[in-house]
Amino acid sequence: MTTHFWGPVANWGLSLSAIYDANTKGPEIINERMSATQVIYSGLFVRFAWCVQPRNYILFGCHTANVAAQGNQLRRWGDHKLKTEPDTAPAQLQSLSYLGGGAAAVLAASLIARKPLMSAFSNMGGPFAAVAAMPAGPFYIHFWAPNFKWALSINNILDYNRPTENISLSMTSAMTLTGTIFMRWSFVITPVNYSLFFVNLVLSTSSGYHLARKIKADYF
Repeated sequence: MTTHFWGPVANWGLSLSAIYDANTKGPEIINERMSATQVIYSGLFVRFAWCVQPRNYILFGCHTANVAAQGNQLRRWGDHKLKTEPDTAPAQLQSLSYLGGGAAAVLAASLIARKPLMSAFSNMGGPFAAVAAMPAGPFYIHFWAPNFKWALSINNILDYNRPTENISLSMTSAMTLTGTIFMRWSFVITPVNYSLFFVNLVLSTSSGYHLARKIKADYF
């Protein structure tokens, strides 16, 4: 039972917490910005799990499940808003759609420009060629999937004063756990990924902050 096993297993907490909340909690607890971010984040990690060595099918499966689970949470949130806030819900849904569309456009543009830019950097020589050759550099999924995880931490920071009754105990627990375990996992994969370590350090800290707020409010 190595970190290659426990790291991906901990990530199942993300999808399982969304499934748990969908079956036991009302839609008012859904953080639509975080769920939308997780859809993109998990989509990137599906690719990441396929590319790392050793290839990690557990990680692949849990992130595939999370895309579906968070998509369902977004559906529930949209239905709830349309029923309870019919006047403002269309604007909120449009704003979230623009955010998702913008992220998709950036990802698509990056994929299209990847090979030409990589070739240009290689031809420039020196430090540019070194960047192009880095196995965990900006031209590979090993860089982008972990660094997109910063978006989860940014969401946590933006929600620093979120009412505790609207915080999901299961989701904050899952994100704190996965951030902690993946700090270790970042040093046992090939290539070693320092950006993955730092992003998970911030994720575990920011999620742990909300987890502590929730526990304090509900149990003390």
